[in-house]
Amino acid sequence: MDIIRFIQYIASGTAYTLGVTFVALPSGLILGLILAIIYVYGGKIAARTLSVYSTIMRGIPPIVLLFILYFIMSGTINLSPFWAGSISLGVISSAYQMEIIRGAILSVSGGQMIAALAIGMSRLQAIRYIVLPQTLRLAIPPWSNEAAIVIKDSSLVYALGVPEILRRAQLISASTQQPFLAYTTAALIYFGLVLFTNTLLRRLENRLRIPANP
Repeated sequence: MDIIRFIQYIASGTAYTLGVTFVALPSGLILGLILAIIYVYGGKIAARTLSVYSTIMRGIPPIVLLFILYFIMSGTINLSPFWAGSISLGVISSAYQMEIIRGAILSVSGGQMIAALAIGMSRLQAIRYIVLPQTLRLAIPPWSNEAAIVIKDSSLVYALGVPEILRRAQLISASTQQPFLAYTTAALIYFGLVLFTNTLLRRLENRLRIPANP
């Protein structure tokens, strides 16, 4: 296999890598957003329960959690390795995204909630129209780090047999006995994806930033 075909074969796994990321990152965001709102506004019992959830999910290596969630899902629902792996990564990411969003919610002045309730808004209306728009804007910088982590963690689904970048690099390395070239190619592709994503999110952050008062 010549070098061009060699690189093309590894790069063709990018579609799977992006697919896993596009499932895991948004699903983790939606679940993390819901959990963060419950954590902040759901009372002490909810906060303690979710604190335990966060500690467990962030304290176990992602590859171990991936296998646990994968075998739970594959034993109850007939899902392909791609979907089971992607959803599992989304659940893992939700714990990190919950903490990111929770921190952003807490950084919004509590006086704004009091003022919203005082003018007749319900708590849900205040969260939706007052708190969340500011929260999502404030969460962009730390969320960009989580986006980079999810892109890199998408490589873990290689262990489930999904033919993404790392899996293809592994196959090429075994068949050609050129591990350095195979894994360097994979590393450069991951680096490019992370750099591109962070650049887009940095532009979004700058666009949504509220100018400071002169």
